[in-house]
Amino acid sequence: MSKILIVGGSKGIGSALLKLASQDHQCINMSRSEPTVSSDNIEHHTIDVLEGELPDLEDISTIVYCPGSITLKPINSLKEKDFISDYEINVIGAFKVIKRYLPLIKKKENASILLFSTVAVGQGMPFHSSIAAAKAGVEAMSKSLAAELAPSVRVNCIAPSIVDTSLASGILRSDKSRENLAAKHPLKKILTPEEIAEMAYFLISNKASGMTGQVIGVDAGLSTLKI
Repeated sequence: MSKILIVGGSKGIGSALLKLASQDHQCINMSRSEPTVSSDNIEHHTIDVLEGELPDLEDISTIVYCPGSITLKPINSLKEKDFISDYEINVIGAFKVIKRYLPLIKKKENASILLFSTVAVGQGMPFHSSIAAAKAGVEAMSKSLAAELAPSVRVNCIAPSIVDTSLASGILRSDKSRENLAAKHPLKKILTPEEIAEMAYFLISNKASGMTGQVIGVDAGLSTLKI
């Protein structure tokens, strides 16, 4: 049974992945609040990875960094602190965790790292300049690390469209807004955390042992199809 570190497993995609992965693996969760998922296979550390000192761990083979942000503002309303905050949450936090625990996972077979981007990196969307810039950094870091750490550690990235989580609640604030957003996707749907978690679980499993340096779009067809 491998041991998986999930950063941000108390909410959204991270919570769905923690629930899924803890059925068959030991999982360590790090987040500012305790996860709602309960299992004997879960070890929790209450921590803000940007501010706190990361704890000593043993025997992990996988790092999944889930924290993210959704800063949607017109350029005239954006402040420098918005760009800095988005970059810190999405890039610096991931860097800090990876650097701290990389020596551990490099000792393991099928070691892997999984990060999260957004469909807005590859497809220009209004009001996304801050978060798209930060997530572009996540994608670039994923590919660079995949090259640097091969063949001992696989590094992949998922780029979802909007997902029905508390982070997106301000956007999915009404039935009408949900309907309008779903209509923009070829599959006419808003993705669930469980759908993204299933792809995440696959990418960190032995079934994806031939995949590294990939940015996988799970976006209901938004990035590639025009219907």
